[in-house]
Amino acid sequence: MIQPHLKPRWLLGIILLGWLLAGAPLAHADEHRHADGRWLVLGGDIAETLAALDADINVVARDDTVLYPPEMAALPSVGYLRQLSAESVLSVRPDHVLAAGHAGPKEVLEQLEAVGLEVALINAPPSLDAIAEKVRAVGQLSNRRQTADALATTLNEKLDRLANLPALPPTRAMFIMQHSGLTPRAAGSDTAAHTAQEAVGLENAFAEMQGYHSVGAEALAREAPDIVIVSERGLAAMGGEDALWQLPGMALTPAGRERQLIVIDDQALLGFGPRTPDQLLSLRQDVEALLGITATAQLSP
Repeated sequence: MIQPHLKPRWLLGIILLGWLLAGAPLAHADEHRHADGRWLVLGGDIAETLAALDADINVVARDDTVLYPPEMAALPSVGYLRQLSAESVLSVRPDHVLAAGHAGPKEVLEQLEAVGLEVALINAPPSLDAIAEKVRAVGQLSNRRQTADALATTLNEKLDRLANLPALPPTRAMFIMQHSGLTPRAAGSDTAAHTAQEAVGLENAFAEMQGYHSVGAEALAREAPDIVIVSERGLAAMGGEDALWQLPGMALTPAGRERQLIVIDDQALLGFGPRTPDQLLSLRQDVEALLGITATAQLSP
């Protein structure tokens, strides 16, 4: 249970924890010592993992990427994960900072170390294989080892079920993360969205480009996606489904002609946190429904 208010303690000694998927166990993880005090959580996946473990720690603040669960999203924010300031962090008087490995800038973390703040970094690679180990790392720091082991096993079982599903018929998908003007911003390779598409058996129509890029009418017509996947926030930003199908070039695609659309929760699906395996199975179910395939994906055994 996350408790938003406890008696404050001032800053403790620094323990900087590195975590590698293939590496050794977390160093200096004294569970009972780390579970006390006031915690600042940085990173949506880390916050979701704490919530999934029902970690009984006193989280007093977060960063802007923490949007779930609602009780953490309602806490004060210290700013964006990658653009922190020491002043903002210290203003919430934390004893511990539990952060995703890409938190920064590095100079700010060094400033926090210099004043004696305890920081734990979890440097998990952005991959599905890393989810279970990330859960175990957070469980070790929050005195939830057994719960974390059980959850990690369950998450791996779900990913294994997904990997063993029958192949889909060749299906090209376009993943729109956000939208600017009349040009959708699509996911290419080397993105979490690309990983998600591959995991459910879809072909990324824009895999030849790397990262997220705006794509115009000519590219849409050329790559001809069969399905459009868009985040809830992205669809709202562009004005809803009708506005999506009116984008230049969209009517020239199979997806546009058939209005084949799947709307997803981008943080749950792409955050590579404990909600991701279920979200992938749900996405696979939605794809099967659009393609008229007998359901093969199940959310529970």
